[in-house]
Amino acid sequence: MRTAETFRTVLPNGLDTVLVTVPGAPLAEIRLVLPYARTEPALAAAQELLAAHLGTATTNRDRQAVADRAADLGGEFSTVVTAEHLVLSASVLAEGLRDALELLADLVLRPALPQTVAGDGHRGPTPAPRPAGPRTALRRAQLRHAFGGPHPLVDDAPDGVAALDVRALHRRAVVPRGAVLLVMSGEAPERVRVAVEAELGEWAGAAPSGLVLPPFPRAEPTPGRLALYAPDADQALFLTAGPAIPAPEPGHTALHLAQVVLGGHATSRLTRRLRERHGLAYAVDASIRQNGAGCWLEIDCVGAPGTGDRIADEVTACLAELAESGPTPEEMRRARRYAAGFTRFALATRAEEASALAGFVAGGLPVDWLTTYPDALAEVTDARVTEAAAHYLDPTRTLVATLDHRPS
Repeated sequence: MRTAETFRTVLPNGLDTVLVTVPGAPLAEIRLVLPYARTEPALAAAQELLAAHLGTATTNRDRQAVADRAADLGGEFSTVVTAEHLVLSASVLAEGLRDALELLADLVLRPALPQTVAGDGHRGPTPAPRPAGPRTALRRAQLRHAFGGPHPLVDDAPDGVAALDVRALHRRAVVPRGAVLLVMSGEAPERVRVAVEAELGEWAGAAPSGLVLPPFPRAEPTPGRLALYAPDADQALFLTAGPAIPAPEPGHTALHLAQVVLGGHATSRLTRRLRERHGLAYAVDASIRQNGAGCWLEIDCVGAPGTGDRIADEVTACLAELAESGPTPEEMRRARRYAAGFTRFALATRAEEASALAGFVAGGLPVDWLTTYPDALAEVTDARVTEAAAHYLDPTRTLVATLDHRPS
């Protein structure tokens, strides 16, 4: 791991600021993370429109002027929307950091936004919402049955969307309280902090936006079997929701290694069983999903139409076997190497590292969580992983959900 100094402070306006100093870094990385979960279905269209315009033009600069200024700084500005956040990113030459912060402040504080428009982004009647696709329908049903509702992650889109006041949404959503700014550069933290305050000190907001996912009604998933059918489905889709423990709580690392053995890499048990032995699925994955709503162990498979029930049977059997006997020593060796390698890959470039660290802080994790994770992997014993497999991979504690075109 590269040597870096981290300084964290909260500015007077409430902006959580993380400054990472990497001596001699030729580039400066900036990440601004705003809470942006779709907590209110009626705001979905407005959030899409605001995200599409934020970061492209300001009341002082049109699109071309913004692009030209970014090019002058030897960098690139971009905007990404995730399930919980809106992230503005910038990578610029080290000497352009102060000017990049000025441009970021202009984009955030003074964006060029449309007037009030209808829910489809155009003036005129609002069309009926598009029906959810098969994967979205299955995921909503999976989470609803596992964790209950109402909840933003399980509620369907509203029947109609009123006219949108995008500027009002900007005033509510783009505020410093609740946001995280990470700057990675070669400059001393105090100098960077002064520059950040100079450019973003005028950014104000009375309160956080509230666009954060609330907890699910139930913390533990309700187990069982859920089967959906769609006559026009061209794939069999499979999802589970099992119990899990979030990072950085004790026990997460042991469960993570058990999850890697189960379905987290190319030679995992699920991959060998579903793809190589039976040819049932062409996409197989197991992961620990964690966000503001909760934490669950999810297995995600895609197969040919008509294979949904068979996939469910094989996954359930695989879970039972691993829960009963635990991983083999060879499986543990591979899982440890894979998990440690993934950590190094996530930190392979400074751009990736900056994005990862900003995401961890926004998600409530310590800023150094990933850099210290290899030590946690080395410390957890095989016996603890076996215990985690027995407790969390028990299929009687897991919701199994499928969507297929017909009963098998």
